[in-house]
Amino acid sequence: MAIIITDDCINCGACEPECPNNAIYEGGVEWAVADGTSVKGDFVLMNGSHTDADERHAPIAVDYYYIVPDKCTECQGFHDEPQCAAVCPVDCCVPDEKYRETIEELLAKKDKMHL
Repeated sequence: MAIIITDDCINCGACEPECPNNAIYEGGVEWAVADGTSVKGDFVLMNGSHTDADERHAPIAVDYYYIVPDKCTECQGFHDEPQCAAVCPVDCCVPDEKYRETIEELLAKKDKMHL
């Protein structure tokens, strides 16, 4: 499953540079699938909708850092554990129960983003 940053976030920013998928954004910043990935053109989001990889999307959170579930792979294929959780000083990077994915699904998502 994807990781979520709770509202306990202190906005230290330690998590953002650790994400190999560039799935972590500062609160209020728009996101795109293409940010930090090799995705070009049409991309199918987890909800089945289509987006252009370069299309900017509204921020998921405004007051604290957030993780885009469509880009989060729990660091599968890169590290042994989610790096955001490993470096978070207040333990606010936790599994997001709304997005349950198998290791195989997470690895497939990683492969789609990093051709």
